[in-house]
Amino acid sequence: MKKVYIETYGCQMNVNDTEVVFSILGKAGYERTEDIAEADIIFANTCSIRDNAEQRIWGRIEQFAIRKRERADVVVGILGCMAERLKDKLLETGKVDIVAGPDAYRSLPRLLEAVLPGHPQIDVLLSREETYGDISPVRIDRGGVSAFISIMRGCNNVCSYCVVPYTRGAERSRDPRTIVREACDCFREGYREVTLLGQNVDSYRWKDGDGGEVTFAQLLEMVARISPLLRVRFSTSNPQDFSDDVILTMSRYDNICRHIHFPVQSGSDRILEKMRRRYTREWYLERVRMIRSVIPDCGLTTDVIAGFCSETEDDHRDTLSLFEEVGFDSAFMFYYSERPGTIAARNYPDDVDIQTKTRRLNEIIALQNRKSLESYRRDIGRSFTVLVEGPSKKNPEELCGRASNNKMCVFPDSVHKAGDYVDVEVVGCTSATLLCRLAE
Repeated sequence: MKKVYIETYGCQMNVNDTEVVFSILGKAGYERTEDIAEADIIFANTCSIRDNAEQRIWGRIEQFAIRKRERADVVVGILGCMAERLKDKLLETGKVDIVAGPDAYRSLPRLLEAVLPGHPQIDVLLSREETYGDISPVRIDRGGVSAFISIMRGCNNVCSYCVVPYTRGAERSRDPRTIVREACDCFREGYREVTLLGQNVDSYRWKDGDGGEVTFAQLLEMVARISPLLRVRFSTSNPQDFSDDVILTMSRYDNICRHIHFPVQSGSDRILEKMRRRYTREWYLERVRMIRSVIPDCGLTTDVIAGFCSETEDDHRDTLSLFEEVGFDSAFMFYYSERPGTIAARNYPDDVDIQTKTRRLNEIIALQNRKSLESYRRDIGRSFTVLVEGPSKKNPEELCGRASNNKMCVFPDSVHKAGDYVDVEVVGCTSATLLCRLAE
């Protein structure tokens, strides 16, 4: 059996896609390996969301080429968003044998059989139907505690800065019965947490042939009802589509985690409109107020972009003031990276210089670090139920796991193991971790 090694970059969706690829190739007679040195086939499952993500892959392709020189029969392939975006440019390097986009993974066995020296293979056709809903992913989470389940693919929002609609295609939702079945399988196999994934989970809509419809709130409830011992998370939400029904469903089920990743991208209405985000600052803040009125202990995290096209100091101050007002637990913070082919790249000059972008980003980071510390300090003295993920990276005599609000907890413990639920009391914190002890 030929052995397949896959490096995965980027979002949680890519992790799930890698698990789908392992399943497809496993059924075709290939064997998974975690040792690149013994691999007959080397794949990189890639991300194109920012330029530095792609630059990392170009560097890895050079390393893969060294292995091909050592073993001429090694096959190198690029999968995912970078494959979809760059297509033939990857093959033109002469260092890549297979290029396959996110909707082409079923064709990988055929592409592998067809590869010959000097005859690379490519399949980057996007689909309006493909969801891989009938495939049981091969889980790669070593702890066997948390699993990712894709509920939909693609995106219809076409935010002006974003490459995802061009690399993952149009939005399509997966049959809810296959989602529930996959979640049941995960629970039966010992997983105690599933994360429902989509570029915009709030626009999930499944329509059957009889006119029936399942919304995201209804799907969330269906998965939550599998067992009270199965935690349910989801990502990512778009503020324009985030409904009261989702909030109320979360409030009714203790096993739906009290955490929402709620990307804002900017606090300025002018910039939000230019980004094609389809909501205003006030709409976003109203959604936050609604969340906190119904679920007061709900964790909130976000994404933000500093230095988008034409951003002024006033726009930047609007973002800082929104961060002050909301008080996120944590945030993914980046400065604007122009992506070829997007609406912004075609229509707006990237006119904020790198020094200004960096300064503004650092100001956001400094503010968020302060707000994170404030948020974590408020939890001192509180008790949480933690799902143990395994030993702490810094201290093997401590365990770590996340509370329902998604905050990481570490605590001394020599009794429990990964997959156990443990009650802890918070005795201290950093800006990113709750320091705990076992509750009495």
